[in-house]
Amino acid sequence: MTEKNTSGEKIPAKQRLKEIAEKVTREAWEAKKRGEKIGWCASNFPQEITTTMGIPVVYPENHAAAVGAKGGGQRMCEYAESMGYSSDLCSYSCINFAFTDIGECQELNIPLPDFLLCCNNICNCMIKWYENLAFKLDIPLLLIDIPRLSNFTCDDDRIRYIRAQFDDCILKLQEITGKTWDEEKFKKVMDISLRSSKAWLKAVDYAKYVPSPYSGFDIFNNMAVACVARGTEEAAEAFEQLAEEYEANVKNGITTFKGEEKYRVLFEGIACWAYLGFTYRTLRDFGINITSTIYGPAFSFLYQNVDELMAAYSYVPNCNCFEREVELRVKDAIAKKVDGAIIHMNRSCKNWSGKLYELERQLRLQAGIPTVVFDGDQCDPRAFSEAQFITRIKALIEIMEENRRKKEELNE
Repeated sequence: MTEKNTSGEKIPAKQRLKEIAEKVTREAWEAKKRGEKIGWCASNFPQEITTTMGIPVVYPENHAAAVGAKGGGQRMCEYAESMGYSSDLCSYSCINFAFTDIGECQELNIPLPDFLLCCNNICNCMIKWYENLAFKLDIPLLLIDIPRLSNFTCDDDRIRYIRAQFDDCILKLQEITGKTWDEEKFKKVMDISLRSSKAWLKAVDYAKYVPSPYSGFDIFNNMAVACVARGTEEAAEAFEQLAEEYEANVKNGITTFKGEEKYRVLFEGIACWAYLGFTYRTLRDFGINITSTIYGPAFSFLYQNVDELMAAYSYVPNCNCFEREVELRVKDAIAKKVDGAIIHMNRSCKNWSGKLYELERQLRLQAGIPTVVFDGDQCDPRAFSEAQFITRIKALIEIMEENRRKKEELNE
């Protein structure tokens, strides 16, 4: 369903998605004021649980990304360091530690939690982060352990292991919040979540067209709802509208990319939220559009039943087996017709960055594209160099241009 504003004009999907993300935080504040228990939740924790039970949660990673994008990352990280936390920690966690201690943030405030929901399919830092919060705030911590996938697919033992924790978490949340579990509502939430995921992936997939009907930075700007509200009807409708808008752009020969699409690239890793504007403008001015990235689409979970739901949470980046991770990127790079790859060596995300040199090598070998690496951080601007980023991008352009020249010579 397409929504309209008070003037009767169609509300763009990106605006609807922004409003949905803001609504999640607003509803948590309202629930807190009513005296309800609210939680902080890891981004890849099974959202089907809290959505089914109607439990308000907010996401510290999303909050930290917003603070970083609004310019508060360095201030909050330095505050955390003054508390004794290492600068080598994930900047998301440092921003969150600082916020927890201060109790407010000029960029964006979220309500403090009554319980914590943690999942280690992102990284093991997440466990220590949430354990520390539970100790500092003296509140319950519920953990669903999803070990790193060593095989290409999940076996039955792993699925049973995750399912047992899934069911136990529901029982404990009922005790903490006083809310009950509804199996029929759970099935409905699963259906809606699948619908949202399919629509989000469909929207992202339109980058296979040349030129792409959207700017790759649209993925970074629109992905939050896939994390925080995927199981809601309004999210599914907004993502379906986004896919419709991109399809219309393809048919009409238009795009949201503001530059000339001279080169198409794969972007590997989390966005540099503190330098999102700078990286966007730099790539745009060089005629480079991001048409492939695993980060945003990774918050889509495809499943037909409960067992497949358990498996889906093992297939996220940093939990997946390396061979499957390579295959995902190579296939996407080829499908999206990329000319090269830009790889973010993220100081914060050790788990992700640790495999990037081999992943970079496999992209060159299997996808046949040139790659460059730049140093940065998801929220701490001190780890990013504008000069280095520009230099690396210029080097990539030289290689992509040379490859294009050689290809043209072969076709003559």
